[in-house]
Amino acid sequence: MPEIRQLPPHVADLIAAGEVVERPASVVKELVENAVDAGSSAIVVELRRGGMGLIRVTDNGRGIAPDELPTAFLRHATSKLRCPEDLGKIGTLGFRGEALAAISAVSRVEIQTRRRGDGAGASLRLEGGVPGAVEETGAPEGTTILVRDLFYNTPARLKFMKKDSAETAAAAGLMQHLALSHPDISFKFLKDGQEALHTPGDGRLDSAVYAALGRDFARSLLPVKGGGDGVGVSGFITAPLQGRGSRGMQVFFVNGRFIKSQLLTAALEEGYRNQLMKGRFPGCVLAVELPVTEVDVNVHPAKTQVKFAREKAVFDAVYHTVLDALAERGGPVSPAPAAEAERTVNPREDFFRSMDAKTFRERGTEKAPGSAAPLPSWSTERTGPRLSDVAPPPVPGGRKPFPPLRKDAPSSVVRQKQMEAPPAEKRPPVPAIPQAGAELPGQEALEPRKEAPWRIAGEVLRTYIVCESEAGEVFLIDKHAAHERINFDRLKAAREPPMRQTLLTPAAVEPGREEAALLLENLPLLEDFGFSCEDFGGGTVLVREVPADIDAAGVTATLEEIAGELRQGRSPAERREALLHTMACKAAIKGGWKTSPEELRALVEKVQSGEVRYCPHGRPVAVKITKHELEKLFKRA
Repeated sequence: MPEIRQLPPHVADLIAAGEVVERPASVVKELVENAVDAGSSAIVVELRRGGMGLIRVTDNGRGIAPDELPTAFLRHATSKLRCPEDLGKIGTLGFRGEALAAISAVSRVEIQTRRRGDGAGASLRLEGGVPGAVEETGAPEGTTILVRDLFYNTPARLKFMKKDSAETAAAAGLMQHLALSHPDISFKFLKDGQEALHTPGDGRLDSAVYAALGRDFARSLLPVKGGGDGVGVSGFITAPLQGRGSRGMQVFFVNGRFIKSQLLTAALEEGYRNQLMKGRFPGCVLAVELPVTEVDVNVHPAKTQVKFAREKAVFDAVYHTVLDALAERGGPVSPAPAAEAERTVNPREDFFRSMDAKTFRERGTEKAPGSAAPLPSWSTERTGPRLSDVAPPPVPGGRKPFPPLRKDAPSSVVRQKQMEAPPAEKRPPVPAIPQAGAELPGQEALEPRKEAPWRIAGEVLRTYIVCESEAGEVFLIDKHAAHERINFDRLKAAREPPMRQTLLTPAAVEPGREEAALLLENLPLLEDFGFSCEDFGGGTVLVREVPADIDAAGVTATLEEIAGELRQGRSPAERREALLHTMACKAAIKGGWKTSPEELRALVEKVQSGEVRYCPHGRPVAVKITKHELEKLFKRA
């Protein structure tokens, strides 16, 4: 066994830094949280090259004493804990005392600070965690920290960094959450010299939501306020009809700290039960307040996960607050149902009337409603006057009209043909609509379609096709799952890019800043699937073209789902297949839609032939019930 030795201090610092500093967004989080704890009312964050080149955080907080600057960058140095009992009642964002030490260990850091009331400020430079001398300098009240060349001394970490746009998006998403959790602080976020976020800091959560998440999302929100058993809940939730395509717009805070919690997500979505469309998710900005002694925030290095002492009380508070808000609103307002084709009527009942050929032939002599005069019949069995029997109309100007043609007078064309060639042998007339089984002259009759060994008995719930086989078996076929599989196989086997439809008005999609960055980072992949997108700024993606199979009205939901798939961090092949699943699902017939008999038959043929057995997600598309199983249900067997 190798000799056990204590690691050198600089190696230990690098290991500790790896737990705290994962990417540029991690640096931003730690520095901004320190600025919030310092009592700042305005915080400015600037990034260059996604944070790999420069991260600058400026605040107007209390500042740091000059003689404490070197101590601030030592491991486990903090002003927020004094005794073991303080670990059970943490009310600040930063408290572990590792942030500044970890950041300085993997970058070049410069800090300038001045306390309120001091005549001059102080500055300090560190490289690789090694501090220089503290120098007196002129500086505004507060603290400014510059972090340059992140991971310059840890090249193994550099290879895991993503594109600058992705790193910037991660930092932007973090700034959104910090701005929402502290609406009383004005946050400004600059990326490569351009302002990407600016909140007013007026203390109103709705103002912060509008600035951070956009106008469209802010307009879809309902205010909520409630709680119970020592747990308070306040904030906003989306209206049921404004459901999102993913959970990316669910934002939770516990005592002012942004967290990710399956418990809170479950409580939120349980409040929407039976009020939200399938496949849609509610959005929210919810703040949960409870005693600091009942929540443990020190269960994860990134402090984005917490542990509740009374989980049921927290769940019930969120659930009932959401449920009461939706009940007070009166529940979801269903849109007016579209008129079905067979119920559509023509209020004018004029020329634009729909009828089949048989009805048209039978009613050919009737007067069309709204017409001025009856139309002459041109059928072979004339029941009305011939054209030659109709008196010519008067001619304006007093001229004499042409005399009517004699009934036996051949036309000049006929006379000319008769003069040039002998009369041709008479051919039997070909009816316009041939009788069943009759063969047209010069054509061969096609083989009649063979009867399938099954028949479609009907459809139930507008979702499941009922099919009966000759062997006495009954099949229930999920039409959505079957069509989804057909689409998936077709898209996967396609060698040409899909047909596109150009939107008359480009769609501005706001899936969230991180989701928008993911979409923009994968523009070539979206192009392969028929989407033409571009960056519209502010976390908005402008869509100009979509695949022909996709409903243009659902482009927002489609891109939200695609962003959710891209977030999973899969390999390129897995990402492509996941996008195929999404595209196939969006283009498929939906349960509850009215489907024509021809479409149902085409789906059943694919299933009964064995070509389609499972949907792309592995679920069966058909369930078989034998005659014996049916008879057992009715006590016949």
